[in-house]
Amino acid sequence: MGEYYVSIKDMPESMRPREKLMLKGETALNEVELLAIVLGGGTRKINALDLAMRILGRHKSLRQLREASLEELMEIKGVGPAKAAGIKAALELGRRAAIDAPTKTYIKSPEDAINAAAGVNMEEMRYFDREHFRVMYLDRKGGLLVMEDISIGGLHSSIVHPREVFKTAVKKSAASMILVHNHPSGDPTPSREDIDITNRLIEAGKLMGIEVLDHVIIGDNTYCSLKARGLI
Repeated sequence: MGEYYVSIKDMPESMRPREKLMLKGETALNEVELLAIVLGGGTRKINALDLAMRILGRHKSLRQLREASLEELMEIKGVGPAKAAGIKAALELGRRAAIDAPTKTYIKSPEDAINAAAGVNMEEMRYFDREHFRVMYLDRKGGLLVMEDISIGGLHSSIVHPREVFKTAVKKSAASMILVHNHPSGDPTPSREDIDITNRLIEAGKLMGIEVLDHVIIGDNTYCSLKARGLI
């Protein structure tokens, strides 16, 4: 006896992802239902909801799904080039939307610094598979002048050098800065090296009259402020 196949059209309207979205809005859908809409349909042997469950069963989180290559996605039975490309495109649109911050961010308090660093960088940096060290440069009113990547691949004195960090600060006449980097492990707990380089940059900033407001470490949908932890 063959497997019993239920198409989405055979389901009650309240269970159909597209109809549910149109009736209740996208926030009412779970990840399986949203992915089923992205897929657009299933195959002759499996409907879009079951295929979405199969994909998320293989890649346990949206982070893992985003990191999967097209080839890895197409290894899943029922996922061809078109569906794999659709998944990658949808996740990339989500990432770009999340980092599409206003052109001017103002920092008025330590809480603003934390929120700005995490809010602007979280959705992009949480997915990086290597450490990226980034600096947000601020003017005298606390407005964001520019944000630049300083190094990729590690975080220690031989890679993150004060000269590189303060070069842009001088060029842009920045009054202060916020340091940001990610931990690919997903755990934002500061290491000894994180604290040491932060203190080194703080001391360099004092000599130049440029304040280091905070160092925020980005994990997987979580973050840590060295300032809030009392580590600087």
